[in-house]
Amino acid sequence: MISKQFPEGFLWGASTAAYQVEGAWNEDGKGESVWDHFTHTPGRIAHGDTGDIACDHYHRYKEDVALMKSLGLQGYRFSVAWTRVLPQGTGMVNSSGLDFYDRLVDELGQAGIRTNVTLNHWDLPQALQERGGWTNRDSAEWFANYARVVFDRLGDRVALWATHNEPVVISLVGYGSGVFAPGLADQSQAYQAAHHLNLAHGKAVQVFRQGGYKGQIGIVLDLHNLIPASDSLDDRLAWQRTIEGSQGIFFQPIFQGEYPSYLMDWLGPVAPKVQDGDLDVIHQPLDFLGMNYYFTSEVGYSAGGGLLKSEQRQKTLPSMGYTEVGWGFHPSGLRNVLLRVKDTVGNLPIYITENGCAVQDVPDKDGYVEDRERVNYLRQHLIELHKAIQQGVNVRGYFIWSLMDNFEWASGFGPRFGIVRVDYDTQRRIPKLSARWYMDMIAQNAVVE
Repeated sequence: MISKQFPEGFLWGASTAAYQVEGAWNEDGKGESVWDHFTHTPGRIAHGDTGDIACDHYHRYKEDVALMKSLGLQGYRFSVAWTRVLPQGTGMVNSSGLDFYDRLVDELGQAGIRTNVTLNHWDLPQALQERGGWTNRDSAEWFANYARVVFDRLGDRVALWATHNEPVVISLVGYGSGVFAPGLADQSQAYQAAHHLNLAHGKAVQVFRQGGYKGQIGIVLDLHNLIPASDSLDDRLAWQRTIEGSQGIFFQPIFQGEYPSYLMDWLGPVAPKVQDGDLDVIHQPLDFLGMNYYFTSEVGYSAGGGLLKSEQRQKTLPSMGYTEVGWGFHPSGLRNVLLRVKDTVGNLPIYITENGCAVQDVPDKDGYVEDRERVNYLRQHLIELHKAIQQGVNVRGYFIWSLMDNFEWASGFGPRFGIVRVDYDTQRRIPKLSARWYMDMIAQNAVVE
């Protein structure tokens, strides 16, 4: 066995998202979000589950921070629920909601855990959705004003800020396919929403710079490894449309100041309407890129493959199979994406902000889970991450998805991604084998190959 040492100061953490863990959906002045509205609509979520209680993190945050400290976590990534801060999305600030995040950040500071805050992890206020949501150009200003309120309250203690988490999910899954909130199915709205999310990102970064707040700011994008199914022209063009439509539509304007020209031509009348000066606003210098990676897919041409005429098939190692949500195990894809991203962002610091898997957890009589499959997944991905760093990619930290089992969006409480098991009936937290493994690895700052 060979121990692969990570750079000194490498940041090890875990991630969650507000709607998935907080609960307390209508307490202390909180307004309704699109996810509150979506989950309360019959037929939208598996088993009729909702995030009304979730992991009750809102009431149990002190216990959860103590748990993080006991596991040796050095960083905690969480999101702010917009509707706790501004119940209607704009207008009156809800001081009780801000107070919760104030207490959480202070608790983390006292535990010696660095704070990594995402402003938008998909839970737009329902009141703003009723004004057009992300298809309304005013959404960029709504978001910038919300960001300013949060920066003003927490900006003296937060190490890392991200504007959005995986904006492609909001736009193409929420507005395009309707599988996620707000549950629409309109491609023209999807791509216009994507543009306004980009614009909102740029305006929030401008607010951050103008305010001179401490810490650093970036964005979190899901950058999975997409490869052509074959060398045929049809498959390669389908791959290009897919990677530009899911990644390039955010990555290129943010980091290169332009939209992918082939994609925009292909989209034709459903392409987003871009006004003069928009790309200058979007193309702001960033302090880091947050990158979520879970899988590798082969992309090929399909006549029945929707607007982009493409289909994806998960790749997996023969010995490893698929996760509980149907994703493959393909660790080398993480390194491949990092090397590709480096070609554009150069030496910009990168944080792996999500990486993990849902497997078939089987608890014993005490609730303990010996999740060796998850440990193997994490270990193999960290070996590839180490190789990428050795090849010159400036990765500064790694955050597991997720700290604990939680509400998994449209799949409800079925899939479990956590390194800590949550008994949803009692809200008891039970660290799994993977949590103990991660704790040891953090202590050594190394992964064993």
